[in-house]
Amino acid sequence: MNDLTALEIADAVRTGRLAATVITEAALARVAAHDPKLNAFTDLMRERALEEAARIDRIVAAGGDPGPLAGVPFAVKNLFDIQGLSTRAGSRINLDRPPAAVDATSIRRLNDAGAVLLGALNMGEYAYDFTGENCHYGASRNPHDPSRMSGGSSGGSATAVASGMVPFALGSDTNGSVRVPSSLCGLFGLKPTFGRLSRAGVFPFCASLDHVGVLARSVADLAAIYDVMQGPDPADPACAGRPPEPPAPMLGRGADGLRIAVAGGYFEALADGQALDAVARAAAALGARRRVEIPQAAIARSAAYLITAAEAAALHRDRLRTRPMDFDPDVRDRFFAGSLTPAAWYVQAQRFRRWYHRQVMALFDDIDVIIAPATPCAAPAIGQRTFVVGGETLLVRANLGVFTQPISFIGLPVVAAPVRQQEALPIGVQIIAAPWREEDALRVAGTLERAGVCVAPVAMKP
Repeated sequence: MNDLTALEIADAVRTGRLAATVITEAALARVAAHDPKLNAFTDLMRERALEEAARIDRIVAAGGDPGPLAGVPFAVKNLFDIQGLSTRAGSRINLDRPPAAVDATSIRRLNDAGAVLLGALNMGEYAYDFTGENCHYGASRNPHDPSRMSGGSSGGSATAVASGMVPFALGSDTNGSVRVPSSLCGLFGLKPTFGRLSRAGVFPFCASLDHVGVLARSVADLAAIYDVMQGPDPADPACAGRPPEPPAPMLGRGADGLRIAVAGGYFEALADGQALDAVARAAAALGARRRVEIPQAAIARSAAYLITAAEAAALHRDRLRTRPMDFDPDVRDRFFAGSLTPAAWYVQAQRFRRWYHRQVMALFDDIDVIIAPATPCAAPAIGQRTFVVGGETLLVRANLGVFTQPISFIGLPVVAAPVRQQEALPIGVQIIAAPWREEDALRVAGTLERAGVCVAPVAMKP
């Protein structure tokens, strides 16, 4: 059952062909079999999961409808509040926090739709990471090759889904933390428009850049989960006003009529041959021949780094003052650097952000979707510090998000899609749409999936 999609599981449970408790027990058994070597989970909620599954089975037995995700197991990055657990956010320090009194909004909405929470997942400390490595809890490992990085900071989420332990997981994406692990682990990942999905009950990293996102093995699953999670939430000011979009039968329309271009310039210079080939194959399948250059993307990335460092350092100032030695040293040093950022630099970065937003929005006057690499290369080895691309030696931790940061900097919706590889590690592309046009990115991803160009098979045998 590990290779069933979320929607296949839900259909089987709602029609009585499979019991939710059977699905849940199988998922828990798979976690027990594979997690010791992959290190995706930090907290397993076995009792809660079985109780939720039994409740769903009772509803089905009584002739009721438990929801569109009936009996589907899932797990969440451990910065989402789970009732009764201290929200780790990948840190040692947060274990001293009181247990969460209620679930995060996104978990509650998924539970209301019938999904079954299995537990919390490993992540980079305080989400300041692109590698999936954590000095406190160990690295979450890539199921396609456990000696390789899962990507971060939603590394445990990617590991859990790619290995078949769960059909989908929640992550967060500030500068690329859903899209990077999706690329490295061969998954579909959605980073929606900034403000589309509620962040209430999610431990913050950088409030003006944080997004909630989803990782899954099919586009239809991604769309269905996204639909369930939509809706205004006054508990998150960024998500307080906009009504949800209509559900996503639009996937069947494909990419017909959409104007699609390929990102050039900056998005080519730091990509290796595998990354460029992935983009070329996706573009060819879509008939996309037009090329565009996103203006000043390199400066946008630098400004995103500056804003991230400054806002995150302000959030953690008291922890830095009282418990500096309990941080991951790499994370602590970046927070210290952010604390020293001159206010004038931060203000100028925000001014540039407004200018950059206007320039990129102008591109969408006659383009609907842009295709770009998701990562500059496939997964580096765990512990690897540098890699060479374009003849330049770069730091791994800082540069795996080189292509994702200029996009989340202005909150654009993106689907990361894994391009089929022959005897090679996975790598993905970004499908970038205009604000509030998640539908367009999902339609393109669905077209590539149906064409067999983008696929996300389970990486590990039962």
